[in-house]
Amino acid sequence: MTSTRTAALAAVLSSASSVVAAFTNPAVTSSATSKKTTTSIYSTVDPSVVTKKEYQDICGVDFDDRALTDRLKKTAYLYPKHVEVIEDFEPLVNKMVDDILLETGEKAWQPQDYLPDLAADDWLQQTKDLREAAEGVPDEVFVVLVGDMVTEEALPTYQTLLNTFEGCDDPIGTTDSAWARWSRGWTSEENRHGDLLNKYLYLSGKTDMRAIEVTIQHLITSGFNPGARKDPYRGFLYTSFQERATKISHGNVGKVAKEYGAKDLQRICAKIAGDEGRHEKAYQSFCTEILKRDPDGLLMEFGDMMRGQIVMPAELMTDGKDAQLYENFSAVAQRLGVYTAIDYAEIIQHLVDHWKLGDLTGLSPEAEKEQEYICRLPQRYKKLAERSMNKKKDDEVELQSFSWIFDRKA
Repeated sequence: MTSTRTAALAAVLSSASSVVAAFTNPAVTSSATSKKTTTSIYSTVDPSVVTKKEYQDICGVDFDDRALTDRLKKTAYLYPKHVEVIEDFEPLVNKMVDDILLETGEKAWQPQDYLPDLAADDWLQQTKDLREAAEGVPDEVFVVLVGDMVTEEALPTYQTLLNTFEGCDDPIGTTDSAWARWSRGWTSEENRHGDLLNKYLYLSGKTDMRAIEVTIQHLITSGFNPGARKDPYRGFLYTSFQERATKISHGNVGKVAKEYGAKDLQRICAKIAGDEGRHEKAYQSFCTEILKRDPDGLLMEFGDMMRGQIVMPAELMTDGKDAQLYENFSAVAQRLGVYTAIDYAEIIQHLVDHWKLGDLTGLSPEAEKEQEYICRLPQRYKKLAERSMNKKKDDEVELQSFSWIFDRKA
């Protein structure tokens, strides 16, 4: 029995020595056995013991140090292929920064351009004019305006989101890549929206600014997860949808405000909607470029996202009192026709048409299934939305109180 164990142990040690030897660079030997040395180490295993194919099967790379380094660089990402694709059209992003984003400073519009100048001699009259116009706007419009403003003020969470997209991040805060410059430029433009609406609401005197500020703080603290999963494909699909949704909402609030004589508010909302429209075009252009390079990949992610539906950026809003604040705000927006389930369906249809998803060919069987699912989705959603909206018309509307308007009901 003892001799049998000894023989087995010897076999194991012999095998282990072979494995260890296999992962020893044959070009580097001890000075006690050989004087052969080299400073160019390109092999991590001995190909005479472990073949290149065997090593690739085990590790997924060959035994060249350069290839291994390249592999490690790629596997630092969850989505290495997606990163390669977006890096391939980085020159377009440079063009977007120059052509889509406005210049900062004096050449860019600022919130003060659309508000009373409190340093002017007639500041009081300017403020009175704004308040008189706002007085004729119903509470329902102000509820939606506040909800839109709160959404804009949660901008820190959106820049955080952009910096999670692999290959698009700004790791040191001043990175000079096209993607990092886009992220900072986009954020600087978006920052004006919350500032402008916040100041307008303050000057109007129609809202409880402290309750609104509490809501903003809660929303930023709660964070935001639209299900992008650090994937740039999913991230740009989401922003393509959401920028259009925001453009529609701001534009419609402005139209309603104009009906009630608040032309200054209409100008404000139209300006913000214009920004959202430019940003929408940029993000949709990014997705167009992805489709040129990896249509299967984008379709697979788009289909998966739509099965879970698009998460609205302010869904976690609360004023600390109303647990259903977002739902109540959304219901008011729906009744006013500012942003409805029909808009949701039409945005999907717009994206399908804009990207010509129905015309894509040469897809994998899996991507073809997603293509069919996505292209049918808008009509399906539209029918469901129409049915739901017709039912709600028949239901008695239950007004809700909002802390934003001093607990008045809307």
